[in-house]
Amino acid sequence: TIPYKQDIIPYLNRLDDTAQAIGAVNTVKVLHRDGGVELVGYNTDWTGFTKSFAGLLEGHSKALILGTGGVSKAVKYALDKMGIENRFVSRSSDFEIMGYYELSPSVMEEYDVIVNCTPMGMWPETNHCPDIPYGFLSEKHLLLDVIANPDETLFMKKGREHGATVKGGKDMLELQAEAAWEIWDRIGE
Repeated sequence: TIPYKQDIIPYLNRLDDTAQAIGAVNTVKVLHRDGGVELVGYNTDWTGFTKSFAGLLEGHSKALILGTGGVSKAVKYALDKMGIENRFVSRSSDFEIMGYYELSPSVMEEYDVIVNCTPMGMWPETNHCPDIPYGFLSEKHLLLDVIANPDETLFMKKGREHGATVKGGKDMLELQAEAAWEIWDRIGE
């Protein structure tokens, strides 16, 4: 669904409440009604993220979300639901979005969870990773990558080299797909 999670919204008849709150859609259900078709948008990324990573996030209170696309919005929604304070990080910064250049030692110390929601490191561009100061990572950090292919991204490898706990997005992908299947399998609406 990259990069259309936000672009698809104007083409849908309606969004469920969660997709509306997130502002991104990764699942569309086609309903046949009164001889017509209704397209309903949902977001299951947040469910996949929550089910995949919640156990690892226990005891953590602050997270950096790398990227500002559709999946990052779902991750923010999930982190908010879990009570984990979070900030977006992007190449372009403003009042609400931190720039990569702002990731100082004190920021890296304060935010011990970093979630890669960018496509950097996804197959076939596996030699790329987000431009964070990996040297400031330690064993107290948790690096989560929503990328499912490859199993270990360069982002994760660099985190592991500095003692961080890391986990990739394969489970998240499977869990969000299961949630999508449940939506498609429901009769009516």
